[in-house]
Amino acid sequence: MSEYVVAVDVGGTSMKGGLVTRTGTVAATDRRPTGAELGPGNVIAVVRSFTGDLAARGAELFGTAPAAVGIAVPGLVDDATATALYAANLGWRDVPAADLVPLDVPVRLGHDVRTGGLAESVLGAGRELSDFLFLPIGTGIAGAMVIGGGPYGGTSGWAGEIGHVPVFPEGERCACGQIGCLETYASASAVSRRYSARAASPATAEEVAALTAAGDPLAAKVWDDAVEALSLALATYTLLLDPSAIVLGGGLAEAGPLLSDPLAVRLGKRLTFRTAPPLRKAALGVAAGMLGAALLGWRAAGVPEAGASWSSDVPRTLAVP
Repeated sequence: MSEYVVAVDVGGTSMKGGLVTRTGTVAATDRRPTGAELGPGNVIAVVRSFTGDLAARGAELFGTAPAAVGIAVPGLVDDATATALYAANLGWRDVPAADLVPLDVPVRLGHDVRTGGLAESVLGAGRELSDFLFLPIGTGIAGAMVIGGGPYGGTSGWAGEIGHVPVFPEGERCACGQIGCLETYASASAVSRRYSARAASPATAEEVAALTAAGDPLAAKVWDDAVEALSLALATYTLLLDPSAIVLGGGLAEAGPLLSDPLAVRLGKRLTFRTAPPLRKAALGVAAGMLGAALLGWRAAGVPEAGASWSSDVPRTLAVP
């Protein structure tokens, strides 16, 4: 068997890829624009070209084709047929894995957030936990429900859409059509949008966090709404599934204690008759999707135990350009 797999994490604006050996060595990494603005056909062509170029680099380094390819993609994925069913931000529908890889090797696709959750479970903040919620808070919000040591996709692949749990039934309309969704208040884009609309000047979520820390009352109100929404959604999740921990990732989690401290307090107060699960910061950062895709690749190659013995230093030393 070949010594490496190709791993690709497809995002809405860019893709991260790498070559990962069975022992967890990341032999090469690269990044490429996704080109979603040019349509779904272009995205498919770019992913196919990227995986082919990474495999060519692997042939130079190892002298062989990869053992397999793992790809993390946004949207709905059918694991049984290895098909990317739908992704709104990429515009594609019913894309088979074979269209994304110009090689005759095993391929496995994974939902991007669940693939990141798999990586955090095997290599990161959930390494010793069998049940936890991985919650990356970025442009949107979706969760990876890790149950019994693996990400749970549900009957149709939609499990984990916690961003569309209604937290304020009389609140703002979400882009999905519902009213008062968590994502409408607590995503990084929502924090930026809600502050900018009230301040009549644009600000990123990072800037809103800095203003909150500096005592700006408008920023503090927007931030408080986000914390309140998160506490409501996570209290419900905790009561239903009793996770060992909640692992916070994504851009908003970079605020650190400014987010986690008040969220922990408010979550604890909501769960009056039980202890709240601890909040942890995700360990893998932007590398989670690619490392998760590598794990998918090794599983496609018939090596399901890959990752179990990988050093926990991998994510700390990995540089994704």
